[in-house]
Amino acid sequence: MTDEQGAPSSRRRQTQDRLLDAAYEVLAREGLEGASVEAICEAAGFTRGAFYSNFETKTELFLALIEREHRHRLEHLRAAVMALHETPPLRAAQLSAEQVTDLVERVLGNQPSERDWFLISMQFELLALRQPEVAPRFLAYEQQLVRELATVLDDVAAALGQRFVIASHEATALLMAGYTVSAKHALLLGAEDHAAEVRRLIGEWLPAIVSRLIEPVESR
Repeated sequence: MTDEQGAPSSRRRQTQDRLLDAAYEVLAREGLEGASVEAICEAAGFTRGAFYSNFETKTELFLALIEREHRHRLEHLRAAVMALHETPPLRAAQLSAEQVTDLVERVLGNQPSERDWFLISMQFELLALRQPEVAPRFLAYEQQLVRELATVLDDVAAALGQRFVIASHEATALLMAGYTVSAKHALLLGAEDHAAEVRRLIGEWLPAIVSRLIEPVESR
């Protein structure tokens, strides 16, 4: 059932959200291979019929989960950036390592379920690499994430009285690559607090990178 604008009804959205929540739980616990339609339906408390009335395939559900989780994480980041505007801007010629580390703590500190989502997203990437029919949509989601995250980072830089010296989407792609490596290393190290270890590892390289990617607004 849909409303007059064609949007899913409230009940349908609730069903979809429960299925997506269940998929997240099963994927984090069992991995992509173990996340069968039956396992997801059991975790959600629905029948297979309820599943297929909302998603044509398991892959469709996975792609919907990517879209939802990207949206949620961007919302958290935007909220953290808004908080930066409540503090005086930093307009030094170069941000110190301590300032960058503090900024990372404030912006990334409240990201939800970082370890689980990193594991899930890596499985999605592998799925896209193995299935050419999935790759274009997965890539489109990734590119959209970079574009939207770039606007967030532009806001971060502006809040600090800084700006990027290269196109912000290029800087964002570079920073995301560094984050991915740090998140992977934190997993391989077996850190008990994955999020804290990611922030520690990021703190080892991020200040030097940031110092070369941004400059004070007044320098031009």
